[in-house]
Amino acid sequence: MSDMPMIAISGVNKFYGIYKALTDISLDIASGEFFSLLGPSGCGKTTLLRSIAGFETPSSGDIRIDGQSVIGVPPNRRPTNMVFQSYAIFPHLNVEENVSYGLKRLKLGEVEERRRVAEALEQVRLGDLGRRRGHELSGGQRQRVALARALVLRPKVLLLDEPLSALDKKLREEMQSELRALQKAVGITFVLVTHDQYEALALSDRVAVMFGGRIAQVATPKELYQHPLTRLTADFLGGMNFLSGRVVETVGDMLAVDTERFGRLRLAAAASGGRLGDRITLGIRPERLRLLWDGDHADHELHGIVSDRAYFGETTHLSVRVEGLEQPLQMIETNTYGADDLPIGERIRLAYDPEAFVALADDKVEDRIRTLV
Repeated sequence: MSDMPMIAISGVNKFYGIYKALTDISLDIASGEFFSLLGPSGCGKTTLLRSIAGFETPSSGDIRIDGQSVIGVPPNRRPTNMVFQSYAIFPHLNVEENVSYGLKRLKLGEVEERRRVAEALEQVRLGDLGRRRGHELSGGQRQRVALARALVLRPKVLLLDEPLSALDKKLREEMQSELRALQKAVGITFVLVTHDQYEALALSDRVAVMFGGRIAQVATPKELYQHPLTRLTADFLGGMNFLSGRVVETVGDMLAVDTERFGRLRLAAAASGGRLGDRITLGIRPERLRLLWDGDHADHELHGIVSDRAYFGETTHLSVRVEGLEQPLQMIETNTYGADDLPIGERIRLAYDPEAFVALADDKVEDRIRTLV
C-alpha cells in the first residue's frame, strides 16, 4: 500500500431537507485495502458509498480519489465501479455480453475487448460459462458476473453495496472466501457496505462502524472486536455482557474498578473517560466465560444457575443467572464437553479472565446516536 490514501474523505456532510444523513465524515482508505462500512439500516453507510461513487453529492466536504477531488465529477468519469445488491444482470444477454457491456463506450476494438472479457471471467472462475444466458445462472454465478463486469473496466476502486445479502448462508460464506481471494489477486481497493458484522470482520483489513450518520470507530477487525470503544459498538459486534463498576484507582492509562461479583479489575481506560469515583460500564464477550466441570479449578470463578440455553450444533449458548447481577450472563460453550446437556435450572460454576474485560464509553454523544438508530 502507498503512503497516499486511495480515498480521502474530509468533513463530508449530507442533508436531505432537514434530515442529516452524514455528519462530519473524515476517513482515509489506503490503496489496495479491503475496507468495510458497517452499521445498522439507516446509519448512512450506503449514502457514504454512493457519495464515493458519484450517485450522491455531499452537501459539504471533499472526497478525493487517488489524489484528485471528485466533487462534481459524474460516476462514469470516476476511477470507480460499483457492484449493486441486485447485480442487475441482463437476462437476455449471455455472460460474455453482460461483462463486455461497459466496454462498448471505450471502443477498444474486438480483439482487445474479447481479451479483457476472457481475463475478467477467469478472475472470477467463470471462463467456461461465457455463452450461458443470464437467466440460466445461479445466485453465486450472477454475483460473479457482476464482479467481472465491474473489474473488466479496471477501476482503481471497487465499491460493493451488500453484494452477498441475497445469497443463502452456505453460498454466502463460500462467496465471502472467493471475494477476499479475488481482492488479493487483483490488488485494488475494495470498499464494502454491509450490516453483517461477521462478514465485515472476516473480509476486511479495516472496518468503520457507523451509527446515526457518524463514524463511531475505525479499526482492524481484531481491534474492533476485542477493544470496542463504546457500548454501542460492542453491542453491535456480536454478544457482550455489560456490568457496572466504580473506579477506585487511576494509574496512567490504567483503571482499577470494583465490581459487584467480579471483584477488583484492572484494565485499560480506553475511551471510558473514567475518573476516580466514577461509575463506568465494563464488557466481556460470552466466549471469554468458561464452564467449570467437576474437578476443574480456576483462579477466578462464579456460581450461577442456567436460566436458558440455545443449541447451535457445534456450540451451545447459555444464559446464567448470577446473584447480584441485574442481567443473566451470556456464555458460549463448545459441545465437546456436554454443554448441550445442561438442563435449565442447573447450578454451574464458570471461570473468567480479569484481563478479558474492557472499559466502554457511555457518554451523551453515544446516547444521542442511540436515539437515531
